[in-house]
Amino acid sequence: MVDEADVQARKVEIIAPRDFMEHTISENVYAGIAMNRRLFYQYGLLLPASPHGYAGQGLGQGVSAGAVGLIAPTRIIEDDIEELEIDGVRMIFQNTPGTEAPSNMNTYFPDMKALWMAENITGTLHNIYTLRGAPVRNPLRWSKYMSRALHPYGEEAEVMFYSHHWPRWGNDRLQKIMRDQRDLYAHMNNQVLHFVNKGVTINQIHNVYELPQSLKDKWHCRGYHGSPEHNSRGVVQRYIGFWDCNPATLIPLSPSDSAPLYVQMMGRSDAIMTKGRTLHDAGEYLLATEILNKLVQAEPNNQAAKDLLAGVYEQIGYQQENPGLRNSFLSGAFELRSGIPDGDIPDTSSPDVICAISTELFLNFLAIKMDSRKVEGHEFTMNLITPDNGEKFLVELRNATLTNVEGFVSATPDVTLTINRSDLEQTMAGEKELDAQLADGTAQIEGDPTILGVLAQAMVDFDPFFEVLPGTRDPHHVEAHSDAFEAVTGLPAIE
Repeated sequence: MVDEADVQARKVEIIAPRDFMEHTISENVYAGIAMNRRLFYQYGLLLPASPHGYAGQGLGQGVSAGAVGLIAPTRIIEDDIEELEIDGVRMIFQNTPGTEAPSNMNTYFPDMKALWMAENITGTLHNIYTLRGAPVRNPLRWSKYMSRALHPYGEEAEVMFYSHHWPRWGNDRLQKIMRDQRDLYAHMNNQVLHFVNKGVTINQIHNVYELPQSLKDKWHCRGYHGSPEHNSRGVVQRYIGFWDCNPATLIPLSPSDSAPLYVQMMGRSDAIMTKGRTLHDAGEYLLATEILNKLVQAEPNNQAAKDLLAGVYEQIGYQQENPGLRNSFLSGAFELRSGIPDGDIPDTSSPDVICAISTELFLNFLAIKMDSRKVEGHEFTMNLITPDNGEKFLVELRNATLTNVEGFVSATPDVTLTINRSDLEQTMAGEKELDAQLADGTAQIEGDPTILGVLAQAMVDFDPFFEVLPGTRDPHHVEAHSDAFEAVTGLPAIE
């Protein structure tokens, strides 16, 4: 699409809404491993494409595997409404934070009467809560920004286009789409809260809330990407959180700890299997999951129970209009039968992404990778200085917590690391180890070098194939630990 050298030379600008990098990294890197594992379920990444497997994703045909790239923006749209002329083309940018994405913007091309609605409008109900995991979106704000785009841009535009699906031609048509989509999210916000204020809980709302028939009858409001069921639960979570106000669910046992009692009280595995088959054959699939899930949690090596639960999951999946729900049930069935699959998955923390992020965000990521239990009793203060871009950071380890603050240094640090940001990027990307840069003078260190070893022994590599359902992990699988910081710094861990 673009030569990064041209971007760095300012021949080409990368334009993004305010706070773009912060939200991009917090959503895709900070919790990136967990999110990518959950992608297996929402997007059915490794399901075979077939009538009984993967059949599409609502917003598109599928998700690309492999490494994700990123070039940091060179121009940020800061104002709510901002007009620029790019290569003779007038563009009016509308910042829409907290809508389909925490950082988002629409764009109107007045000379072409063309309105770009990003992912704020699509040909389907989008996600308020996305199953892969992300902050719950604000459906009321989403709907209001659509109204602000409708007045005045939508009132004169002749074509509306967006990130997914086809353009909408003709002013009458696109205004109808905009109003329907506006009402879709506003209704979900308002009516879910209507029920919440009547005492309906997060564990009931999906069985109570319904879209009005007038929206159900429109193709562009159907649940082909987001579903009314999981989105309605997301609205409850956004406003009042996960707890249903029943004290019994406030600090629940972990499923594997509570399940044995359920299995015992239900007459043990044979009785549960018999009843589970009866419920399956009667089409009572959700009831079947209630008891079979308990059995699988209690007996993760009971393959017959896992196979029966997998069959139930499949039947529930086949009934779903929403691809995310379908894929999640079918992926669960696949793993219960075959174990956790191998295969390429999206890598949202690839070296290219890591190099594009700010030094502060990279330090934040290291703090997440650190196992705090391994640094109990250690304390230090470190100055990090990158002369080529004038940055300086005060990095501290206290109370088993790694923190950083930009723009400050300690007068009495335990260690000072000086390295150009351009050279640090080589280390961040794994292209050159830090000890090699120290050896050739590219980086300089003053003070106690063993401090980096303290960090090294506390860093972990997150396992992108962690177990979701019990008994699905290969017993010979070895979880990656320890040398993640060594991969970043090139320094050996010091126990």
